[in-house]
Amino acid sequence: MRKVLSILLTLVIATSIFISGCAPAATTTPASTGSKAPTGEPIKFGATVTLADITGKEASNAMLLAAKEINAAGGVLGRPLQIVIADDQGKGEVGASSLDKLATVDNVYAFIGGMSSGVHMAQIPIMKKYAKITVTIGAAASPVIEAPFADADWYFHIHPWDYEQTSGYITGFKEMMTKFPQMTLKKWFIGYEEGAFGSSGWKGFQTLWPQQGWDVNGASFKSALMGGGDYRAALRQAKDYNPDAYMWLGYAADALPMVEQAKEINFAPDMFIGAPPGWPADFGKSPLAESVSLFGMWAPSLNSVSPAAKHFWDAYVAEYKTEPTGYFAPLGYTNVYVLANAINKAGTLDQAAVITALKATSYDSPTGQTLTFKPSDKIKNQGFTSQKILQWQKGVQTVIWPFDIKTADPEYPFPTWDKR
Repeated sequence: MRKVLSILLTLVIATSIFISGCAPAATTTPASTGSKAPTGEPIKFGATVTLADITGKEASNAMLLAAKEINAAGGVLGRPLQIVIADDQGKGEVGASSLDKLATVDNVYAFIGGMSSGVHMAQIPIMKKYAKITVTIGAAASPVIEAPFADADWYFHIHPWDYEQTSGYITGFKEMMTKFPQMTLKKWFIGYEEGAFGSSGWKGFQTLWPQQGWDVNGASFKSALMGGGDYRAALRQAKDYNPDAYMWLGYAADALPMVEQAKEINFAPDMFIGAPPGWPADFGKSPLAESVSLFGMWAPSLNSVSPAAKHFWDAYVAEYKTEPTGYFAPLGYTNVYVLANAINKAGTLDQAAVITALKATSYDSPTGQTLTFKPSDKIKNQGFTSQKILQWQKGVQTVIWPFDIKTADPEYPFPTWDKR
């Protein structure tokens, strides 16, 4: 039976979550903000997320936060905005059926959200069937996702594609080796989860890394999110390969056991990199996190240079009494705002008019970047095209590249486990 998100917060002005097969959650009305309260039938955005992963939990929190702010400011076309969130459980068949229910039972205006490429791939026939405006924040596996939407004016993809991310990483690592001559990153081992996300990423490394003159090898593992969690075989292969850098492609559930098992077999390459979409909330508190590098579109340290990032951070912490840990939180917030802004700009729910407004988006996002949509290699409406290289230092995600917004120099080499 499909699960839909349980109530996460006190909702405002008809911003609510539906429980599968149940009535809408109760709502409350906020104190007056000086704006006219929205009235009438709600405009619904339907999101599928993976609630077992921290990325899904934080993205859904952020979506609700954005809707709360939008409703407090007058809503969408003067009507309340309602977010309907369904748990896809990280499973393609559940994601597909949940999306179909959002369209037919919940009657949502548009689809938002997303994370897993495997789930998104299974949802493609449903998205094409209804051709609703879709603004997605996940699914970076271009070989299986991008081409089917080549002619879809209604499809907007915010997250960088895998090849766009990889191109950025290459630039970043080359610039770091130039700036810090002691860094050598020319022999790599990639541990990758066996699903669409990891396998697609591994294929990209096999093509692009040798083009840079870098050696690369790899091994797959079953992610803890999918019922796995034993990475020792892949880690032992990596240790035997003796790389300059080890990178793993998986999910938040893999993060802590990955470093625990690396310590267990005493594997500590000069650079240890994790590349999940999000990280466990308490990962930075572990001494094993120190000097682990990562990729992301956002870090808390951006609060000091981006007013939009600071506003999002303060609002999220005030609402949930906890700090967001990964970039899917600001992406979820951005997801709701760009679509709501486009509808208000269009002044109508006419799909063609809203698509035109979306194409003209220029949104100062909490990622520290301005979001616009331009064509990618295949689709018509691609948002962000790169990520940042970050590193856990003293429990905080610091930006180590690009250098113009860096908040710390890289800690290199990765310290051995007995020195923590």
